[in-house]
Amino acid sequence: MCTLKLGRYVTFIFVCFAIIHSIALGSSYDIQPTFGCVISDHTWVQYSTYFFYPVLVGLLPIVIASSSSILAYRNVRHIVRRQLAIVRRKLDKQITAMVLMRVIAFVCLVSSYNAYRIYATNFPPSRSMPMAYAIGRLLQTILLSINNINYMISSYIFIIFSSRFRRQVEIVLVKKCWQRCKYWCCSINNRIESENNIEPCNS
Repeated sequence: MCTLKLGRYVTFIFVCFAIIHSIALGSSYDIQPTFGCVISDHTWVQYSTYFFYPVLVGLLPIVIASSSSILAYRNVRHIVRRQLAIVRRKLDKQITAMVLMRVIAFVCLVSSYNAYRIYATNFPPSRSMPMAYAIGRLLQTILLSINNINYMISSYIFIIFSSRFRRQVEIVLVKKCWQRCKYWCCSINNRIESENNIEPCNS
């Protein structure tokens, strides 16, 4: 049974695993004058090639995200058949569409960098070939930038593909945040004007 307490335990376990795994994998890197900072241990090279990048970083998150989107889609189809409120149906449809688009963006943005890392781990570009090394570094920088977009694009995807989410963002930004800022600025201006209008007392 999924509970908040169980979720905390699972999160704590995954955080500990990520820290230990990062320390262990980072200790396998070595600075070589020819290739730069690369994995020097053959065992860790095989691990990165056949498990870390294709499974742990690539396939496993994609499978989890895809499973979540499929479950959300089935949930919406099940809700449509039931006699529920229209607002509930619209909210579930909105969440399902957002999850599906997020999964598609995740697959497109992450897969290319993982594929390059698998190639670069097994065939690192040598510094003795400046042109090939520069092209490899440039390609890695571009793909890493695309991969990092995955962590900051969620809100933009939801705004683009969900009209209901756009209206909600507009309500929050315009009717709440902007009104508060406007009220705060007006209150400061009124306070300054009232202080300026006070005449000094004549002794």
